Amino acid sequence: MIAEFAKFKGFSPKNLPKEEPFAPGHRACQGCGEVLALRLALKALGMNIIAVSATGCMEIISSPFPQTAWRVPWIHIAFENAAAVASGVEAAVKALQRKGRYPKKHVDIVAFAGDGGTADIGLQALSGALERGHDFVYICLDNEAYMNTGVQRSSCTPYGAMTTTSPPGKKSFGQVTWKKNVPAIAVAHGIPYVATATPAHFLDLMNKVKKAALVKGPAYVHIYSPCPTGWGTPGASSIELAKLAVDTRIFPLYEVIEGKYYISRKVTKPKPVMEYLKRQRRFRHLGDDVIAQIQRRVDAEYERLLRLAEA
Repeated sequence: MIAEFAKFKGFSPKNLPKEEPFAPGHRACQGCGEVLALRLALKALGMNIIAVSATGCMEIISSPFPQTAWRVPWIHIAFENAAAVASGVEAAVKALQRKGRYPKKHVDIVAFAGDGGTADIGLQALSGALERGHDFVYICLDNEAYMNTGVQRSSCTPYGAMTTTSPPGKKSFGQVTWKKNVPAIAVAHGIPYVATATPAHFLDLMNKVKKAALVKGPAYVHIYSPCPTGWGTPGASSIELAKLAVDTRIFPLYEVIEGKYYISRKVTKPKPVMEYLKRQRRFRHLGDDVIAQIQRRVDAEYERLLRLAEA
């Protein structure tokens, strides 16, 4: 187990941070699960951070000139280079500290990007930063499509989902590929810490983000982030959907600490995936055969995760 974790006793309802690095009054859609995940992650990290934010929903809603919702140092960069810029910030801080031009105290460097900016156009930069071993936290806020630019498919869009670039029709049924397993790709780089989280399990999310900041070296946290606008769901149902994603085993919660898998929430009696799919307009066109195929895939992937945790 990573030695730094021994110093961290964990967040509980009685010791939640009171600081709010992300201010209210931003312009996110009602019920946005992504902005809730962002707020929780920042509360866990505290004020002693430098945030690097890729183009996407969280950049658009938080920084309409001349206003900003960020109460910490923050830089907006392009879709594809959040990890590269975070690497540069980390290297710059070290160089300035060596020259005596920056306080010699630890500052957490954290990069935020959506699934498009992480799994697709940002994957090369992320892989390079993880391979080089930069000391920073990378957080993917996964709402399963390019929501900011019009709900186009990404490689994290679920199989069968309807988007503007994977529409159902006479010769198609929506997204034709399975969701890319980005946490597994991060694990393959041999980094100290990888985790998954949802805003519905807020203490789990905050504890994992804090652990990610404590480790020396790169850490990756993948956060499931419901999007009412892109998914065709009521804003009030985002937390319930996040819980359903875990309870159906569609989005398992786990940590990978120095290569060892630990399941954070074992689901021994899963709900059928139909309960999750039927709540969202993006899946309403699916037939029973496709739903059965998704169920088989979810079951197989969860069994694989159990084997990894038992290894």
